[in-house]
Amino acid sequence: MNPNLFDAATQAVNEGDTAENQAEYLYDQLTEDEQLQLLDGDIPFWIGRLSIIEHGYNRVPFVMGQIERVGIPGIRFVDGPRGCVSGNGTAFPVAMARGATWDADLEERVGEAIGAEIRAEGGNLFGGVCINLPRNPQWGRIQETYSDQSLVLGSMGAALVTGVRHHVMACVKHFACNSMENARFKVDVSVSDQDFHDFYAPHFKQAIDAGADAVMTAYNSVNGEFCGQNPHLIKDVLRKEWGFTGIVVSDFVWGIRDVAKSIRAGLDIEEPFMQQRHSTLRQLLDKGDLSRNDIRPLGMRIIETQLRFYAQRAVKQRKNTISRIEHIQLAREVAGRSMVLLKNRRSDTSTVLPLIPQQTKRVLVTGKLALSENTGDEGSSKVRYPYAVTPLQGIEDSFENSQVRYVDEDRLCENPLLAESADAVIVVVGYTANDEGEYLKSVIAPDMLPLLPEPASEEEQSAKDDCFRHMGEGKSTFGGNAVGGDRRSTRLNDNDVALIQQVSQHHDNTIVVMMNAGAVLMDDWVDDPAAILMSWYPGMEGGHALGDILSGRRDPSGRLPYAIPFSEEDLPDFDRDATQVRYDGWYGQRLIEKRGSEALFPLGFGLSYNSYHIEDATLEDLDQDRQTATISVAASNHGEFDGHLVVQIYGRCDQADARETRELLGFSVASIPADGSNRIHIPIDFTPLSTWDAQQQSKRHIQGKIRIEVSSYWGDPDAKTMEVTL
Repeated sequence: MNPNLFDAATQAVNEGDTAENQAEYLYDQLTEDEQLQLLDGDIPFWIGRLSIIEHGYNRVPFVMGQIERVGIPGIRFVDGPRGCVSGNGTAFPVAMARGATWDADLEERVGEAIGAEIRAEGGNLFGGVCINLPRNPQWGRIQETYSDQSLVLGSMGAALVTGVRHHVMACVKHFACNSMENARFKVDVSVSDQDFHDFYAPHFKQAIDAGADAVMTAYNSVNGEFCGQNPHLIKDVLRKEWGFTGIVVSDFVWGIRDVAKSIRAGLDIEEPFMQQRHSTLRQLLDKGDLSRNDIRPLGMRIIETQLRFYAQRAVKQRKNTISRIEHIQLAREVAGRSMVLLKNRRSDTSTVLPLIPQQTKRVLVTGKLALSENTGDEGSSKVRYPYAVTPLQGIEDSFENSQVRYVDEDRLCENPLLAESADAVIVVVGYTANDEGEYLKSVIAPDMLPLLPEPASEEEQSAKDDCFRHMGEGKSTFGGNAVGGDRRSTRLNDNDVALIQQVSQHHDNTIVVMMNAGAVLMDDWVDDPAAILMSWYPGMEGGHALGDILSGRRDPSGRLPYAIPFSEEDLPDFDRDATQVRYDGWYGQRLIEKRGSEALFPLGFGLSYNSYHIEDATLEDLDQDRQTATISVAASNHGEFDGHLVVQIYGRCDQADARETRELLGFSVASIPADGSNRIHIPIDFTPLSTWDAQQQSKRHIQGKIRIEVSSYWGDPDAKTMEVTL
């Protein structure tokens, strides 16, 4: 058989034939064994697992369904979302940090950079568009997603998809209702059809509509069935309701529990190795439990998706064609744009930031994290970056003509008078991969062992033995130590709080820099320091970006992608070991408002060095049928720094069957020069105000009076308001 058959099929698609026709032709040229090879990974399971433990996760792309005889390249999976995991990639800030930019155009640039690096490493599918909605900030993998607002999740996820697809295919994950880490393999999420469509599904549809080529299912079950074999999620929602024609893939290793169910549900690929399907699928066919007609549409869809992708792409990207310098500069820009200034006020009401380098002679830095690269967790999103700039290094570089001194936190707590001679004290606190992240265990639960295949050769048996030897020594199945999981607390550890309070007591210019992903409750210490800056897990250039903000080289323009409540009472219940949970629409800012509480820092909040004003706002292009409009906004910058203002559009409807609370309808970023102004046009969609009609299986059209607020954050008292009747 000609190994150029796939290339010929790609050419035929370029010349006007359909990818579906060519996929059918190619599929019929395959042997029965080759047709089965399309449906899982190409590497024997135990050899693949041992490679991860000994050499690291996804060091090279995971290959699935390559058929060399006819030239089918297969899926070549590279993970994310904070960069290209294979090879040595640029480590961008984590997705939650990028969500704090509220800038979809900037996120598209990040996606294009990641896609270029993946393509250069031999990958063709980016598995890092994570858009799960975090109900509670204790979720361990909250750093991998953008916000608790469906519109932000969908807009940023769609932008990442668009950027990535300049070079490779894009996969969104984890479908669906996945926001618990420790119990991810066993928890069953109960969710009503209305709440699912109102809160947990819209962002996935938005990313799919942007062109996503693949959807990865989640480990958990939804309404009693595991997502990887859930016909309602895969067939009814993805295929029928949304018209998704790309591939559906399992999460890795534990993503399906029943091979036949996964085939019937329409899950195309079991990722990433030869595992359950390789061991049992032929037997199921021979016994008649499944037929060739059951697997044919899956195989054809896998080929068709690859044909569509390769028909749009030119020659292979070479490593030396990538401008790593540009990507590094972008990483620094994104990190700076993401940082959120929550407080900037001394007890005498004057501001402490920025610290002008020429006027700042002595800076004292403390906190163990000041010495840490701390780019995020150690799981599937870990990027092997060439270097990383710590907070201390970034501060030293920005204040190169000042005396920058690091003092160990234990020593400073013993003698807080050490801080008194400094012009400012910067306290770096927060979390690490030990506190939150993907849950990496060194023990496989007994009920999961039957999902692992028996070795088919002496080489595989030896690899299996080595895997269990490594795990017996305490290594996780990703290699390294077992860490991560859901956070045990919504607060800083006691040592961090004591450090903040002691330093603040002895120095008026105490600046707290927080490294974290989800909300941190801080009512017990928020009044103590003069300034609080959220730097997130800021990527390889995070230290430089921090220095840019502290020194005034960049105006802080990040805005909270969620609300920070005063207390745990305003958060949904969270049991990280639960096996049964119910998801509804009450979480985040919406729950705070329902309970009549006030947020410590509301959704969308953030301070700047500049003083921005929304001067006027007008409604344009109202389309009642499509339930859309455009808001024209004029904004001004009464400050000495060029900067960015995040304009947020909220709405509230008086209709009986509309949402009870204020909802985000649209947002955009206005770039405004120092002492200048700008006008931007923001498209809005009234759909977030409507609810799902389970009987009609569609969203209800909003009818009634809508109050629109053009704001800087949720509940902004200075918002420009208007009313429209639909």
